[in-house]
Amino acid sequence: MIGLLAKLLPSGIKLGMDIVKNRNESKRLESVAELRHMEKMANGEVEYQKAVMTNNNQGWKDEFVLILVSSPVMLLIWSIFSDDPQIMEKVEKFFQQFNNMPFWYQALFIGVVSAIYGLKGADIMKGRK
Repeated sequence: MIGLLAKLLPSGIKLGMDIVKNRNESKRLESVAELRHMEKMANGEVEYQKAVMTNNNQGWKDEFVLILVSSPVMLLIWSIFSDDPQIMEKVEKFFQQFNNMPFWYQALFIGVVSAIYGLKGADIMKGRK
């Protein structure tokens, strides 16, 4: 048992060192790639897409809209599994009231959701008259 452990230990150490070496090389290459990308952005060769994506990833609006849009579905699921018909009636009333809102507001709401999630809101609203 000890002989087997003595044989495996050097190969395990070598494997661990290779993993650390590969991670460090990956970090170095990523840093070089980011530096080159920044140079291209500074020279106007590349659009500021990465900066925009980073800015979008730091906001909380996506989560807020996701919660807002998911709430009626979650309430429907709750009403079915809890066997509470009052919740389902309230969700139906919500959609009736939302349907009665002015079309411009519905389009605005769908446009905001579309802008955040990259959906094609115009295609969603196309069938609506």
